[in-house]
Amino acid sequence: MIDVAIEFGSSERSSLGLEWELALVDHASGDLSPTAPEILEQLDLTDENGITRLTGELLTNTVEVVSGVHRTVRGAADDLSQTIDLVRDLAEPLGVDLMCAGTHPFGQWTQQKVSDKERYATLIDRTQWWGRQMLIWGVHMHVGIEDREKVLPILNGLLTYYPHFQALSASSPYWAGEPTGYASSRAMLFQQLPTAGLPPQFGAWANYEGMVDDLLHIGVIDHYDEIRWDIRPSPKWGTIEIRACDGLSSIQEVRGMAALVQCLVEELSTMLDNGEEIPTMQPWFVRENKWRAARYGMETILVQNAAGDERLVDLDTRELISRLEPIAERLGCLEELHELDLILDRGASYQRQLTVAAQNGGSLKAVVAHLVAELRDGLR
Repeated sequence: MIDVAIEFGSSERSSLGLEWELALVDHASGDLSPTAPEILEQLDLTDENGITRLTGELLTNTVEVVSGVHRTVRGAADDLSQTIDLVRDLAEPLGVDLMCAGTHPFGQWTQQKVSDKERYATLIDRTQWWGRQMLIWGVHMHVGIEDREKVLPILNGLLTYYPHFQALSASSPYWAGEPTGYASSRAMLFQQLPTAGLPPQFGAWANYEGMVDDLLHIGVIDHYDEIRWDIRPSPKWGTIEIRACDGLSSIQEVRGMAALVQCLVEELSTMLDNGEEIPTMQPWFVRENKWRAARYGMETILVQNAAGDERLVDLDTRELISRLEPIAERLGCLEELHELDLILDRGASYQRQLTVAAQNGGSLKAVVAHLVAELRDGLR
């Protein structure tokens, strides 16, 4: 008997909300700066409903900018940019710059301060060494789903595109000053938390409720939002939340990835409307794709389908963009979808970081300066 009934909030179909975690870095040294509490104290962007456009995170070196709910990618991204401008105005007099990547190129996790919130103290107390190492940043994308019965089929279908999300956004080739050989070390780190990583593939909403009920019963979580899967239902907001992406280094990449996600959700939702079955893959293929994309990034040979066909992620992404163009035009994000061409043509952030290091004698401070410039000026 399931004791937990999880209501799914009301949201407009394919509406969009974005969350972008930003690192605060010292302008002189490039190292992480624990100045989030000071910035948050000076800049309260909470509205009358308690919704905020700027929040703190696990560590005091991080702020998260949050968009409102928008119909278009451009609207959500512009919302983020306006908040970032406000944060930068406060950070610059403190000698602090803003940057984003899945990891900081040389930051040391042992030197970071945990934010003074009970939920974070509880997390660290439980997860200990692994929890203290969560020196990572990401971008989260919420897409509105108008019918609860669509949520899990769409989520299962999105797992087929996990390697695209991971490879295109990969931006964490370094850890604590060392090259890892991975395009995304963040992906490997974050899944160590007990409720993180890939989601199960549920067949019905009642199965999801049953799992949450079990985890509550044995004390793994106190609330369903403590389940931190790479892709998860977000019942409070009536959305699916995609959390697979590394921290994106520029606003163009945020817009491109958001357009990709919005279009894919709309495509899968339309398939359900038409009575079509959404293709899925075996969990072991999904897991293999995650590892391949984290390790090889844009050189990933991904598993395309349940039959085990394989293809280079670059080629598959170009075909995917072409396929999604009619949907993007309808949603008003065709231009933003094609901003993914910047990644395909110039390389993902992890590739650009490695190139900058190679051009500067291995200097990781130069990599930080490069990331600061990309966030401030965009890809050029």
